[in-house]
Amino acid sequence: MITKEQILIFKKSADTLYATKDYTSASILYFKTWFAIQDFILIEKTGRSPKDHTERFRMLEKEFPSSYTQLDREFSTYRDTYSKVVGKLDCDRIKGIIENELKINSIKKD
Repeated sequence: MITKEQILIFKKSADTLYATKDYTSASILYFKTWFAIQDFILIEKTGRSPKDHTERFRMLEKEFPSSYTQLDREFSTYRDTYSKVVGKLDCDRIKGIIENELKINSIKKD
């Protein structure tokens, strides 16, 4: 089960890579953070955790349509991390989404 502490560790690692201007690796970890936030919320609200991206998408589509729409819009950027270099602008956009998700879901150091 994912915890707030794990989410914050992923975010801190992403921020460390971002500071070194490794935007592709930072983006990968920002997405990992985002997936962890979504899984945390799904567990909290439904009692179920997705086993993979497909199940996460289906659960979000049903339970949290606005989260689903936002992730669906950005998922191609995540897929691009496997074969392309991610630039600062794309990384900044994903980083901003993650920071907003942390804030609205009250995920912070206790």
